[in-house]
Amino acid sequence: MHLTAHESRTLSRLFGLLAEDMVEHEVRERVGHGLLDLLKADYYASYVWDEAANRFGGRVTLNMDDDNLRSYEAYYQYHDPITFALQARRVPTLVTQVMPQRELMHTEFFNDFLARDGLHWGVNAYSYVDGRNIGDLRIWRGKSRDNFDAHTLDLLRLIEPAFTGALQRASLRARLSAAPDPHAELSPRELAVAKMVGEGLTDKQIAHHLGVELSTVRTYLKRAFDKLGVQRRGGVAAAIGRLRDN
Repeated sequence: MHLTAHESRTLSRLFGLLAEDMVEHEVRERVGHGLLDLLKADYYASYVWDEAANRFGGRVTLNMDDDNLRSYEAYYQYHDPITFALQARRVPTLVTQVMPQRELMHTEFFNDFLARDGLHWGVNAYSYVDGRNIGDLRIWRGKSRDNFDAHTLDLLRLIEPAFTGALQRASLRARLSAAPDPHAELSPRELAVAKMVGEGLTDKQIAHHLGVELSTVRTYLKRAFDKLGVQRRGGVAAAIGRLRDN
């Protein structure tokens, strides 16, 4: 797979971004900005499938009209000839792979929803965990542009695992912060190590304070990272900051 210099730089920024600790909405919004740049696209939307309500919600969009999007949520998502077919594939897919463009252009969905904002050529990707759709990426270009292509799909296949991982970590942090004790899943020693990290102690200082080997501290810290859904020491500090005085 050949990457241009611009694509390499943009992918590097995207992967760095997706390694940060963000809330779920922020993950989908910030990756959208990167995808518009990477794919030379014009419009972006991201939704989350609500199985219980049987509808898409949690809208995040760029360069799209709010009134038109409200009409999608109230009506057009229930009269959508492409999105469920795209979602069923579970891999990055061009809209034209599930419906010929000429056929799409004869639908109410295209003429009364997509075309109102200028959306013409589309590509979608979906994040699935244990068979559940936890977020999607809907990227579009205007009529004057070329359609997306196989290279687009290759780029999205590179990004999708990191996007899914970022959504999973955000979901875990949200569940932990909503619980009565956000650290209930941490053992007493893991919590002690995490709190000392939050106070700015180094691994060596923590090992000396607890009277354990440096490798033991790092084992506890890795477990705390995994359970808190963070990847950096700053993320641990933010997660346990309110317990510093306990």
